[in-house]
Amino acid sequence: MVDRFESDDAADYEAARERMVKAVSRHVDSERVLEALEAVPRHEFVPEIRRDGAYADRPLPIGDGQTISAPHMVAIMADELALEPGENVLEIGTGCGYHAAVTAELVGADHVYSVEYSEELAERARETLAELGYGDVSIRVGDGREGWVDHAPYDAVYVTCAATGFPEPVVDQTRPGGRLLAPIGTAFQTLVKATKCEDGSLERSEHGGVQFVRMRG
Repeated sequence: MVDRFESDDAADYEAARERMVKAVSRHVDSERVLEALEAVPRHEFVPEIRRDGAYADRPLPIGDGQTISAPHMVAIMADELALEPGENVLEIGTGCGYHAAVTAELVGADHVYSVEYSEELAERARETLAELGYGDVSIRVGDGREGWVDHAPYDAVYVTCAATGFPEPVVDQTRPGGRLLAPIGTAFQTLVKATKCEDGSLERSEHGGVQFVRMRG
């Protein structure tokens, strides 16, 4: 995909994006993930007042008390899920739509389904994604704990806000052998990956301490 506007800043943003990807490469070595990050213009997803820092490797406020995750965390989550083209992916917490765009680069926009609690953020994300060529990403407004049963089963699910555990409906909507990834905890959070077994149980592994905004609702 390409930036939606031609401007004198385009070359500066592209150079900044390349520097960001180089920094992120210290955390992941998947060429597919790094190429996805390089393809998505992160500055288009942040408020204009924040665009000078759009390619710094840190979270940024996006309004409504929410943030866009640091690029290295988006990359780590994509890498842990080992997303493949054509896999159906459920995202809990659309936010500004940046993470969904990166996921779309990996699996195809028409395979990304995202649930956002805030109607304002969901509408803004839809507009930005459409303008950047990711209009086939599906977004609904609702409680992420309920998942999105209409498009289940999912090959992979990830949560972009801290939860106390994997919501049962979301686990139910994941196919056997599917992967789930979420920051689990309240004051202290751990990035937890789980694989759904044939009997419906989850095989879990922990991947370090993280800090996300809490799930709303």
